[in-house]
Amino acid sequence: MTSNHDSRRPRIRLSEDPALHPLVFASAFNSGDSEAVGQAYEDHGIVVPHPGHPMTGPGRTAAIEHLLGLGLPIEASTRHAYVTGDIALLIVDWSIRGVAHGADVDFAGTAADVARRGPDGLWRYVIDNPYGTA
Repeated sequence: MTSNHDSRRPRIRLSEDPALHPLVFASAFNSGDSEAVGQAYEDHGIVVPHPGHPMTGPGRTAAIEHLLGLGLPIEASTRHAYVTGDIALLIVDWSIRGVAHGADVDFAGTAADVARRGPDGLWRYVIDNPYGTA
C-alpha cells in the first residue's frame, strides 16, 4: 500500500499549526489534484461526504474526486481550533459555490474535523466531517 506521505509524490505544504490545516486542505482542493487533497489526510483518515456515511481509502478518494469534478473552488475559514497534545478539534466554516455542469451549486456547512500531528510535526485529518452536527 502506498502511503499518503510517499516522498516520490508531489507534496502539499502541510502546516505545523492545526488552525491552518483547513487552508492547506482548501489550497490542495483548489489545485484540482485529488492526490494533493489525499495528502491532507492520514493514511486511514475518513471523510463523511453525507451524514452517517464515513469513507476511507478508495471511497474517500471517490468522494473527493466527485467534488473536484464540479470544478469549483472551496473556501474555508477556521472558526475554532481546540488542541490537546497531538490532537485537534477544528470547527470550520466552508462553502463551494458557483455554476457546474449548467446548474447552480451552493454547498456550505460548518465542519467538525479531527486532525492529528504526525511524527514529522505536521497536521493531517483523521476525521473530516464537513456537515459537523448533521
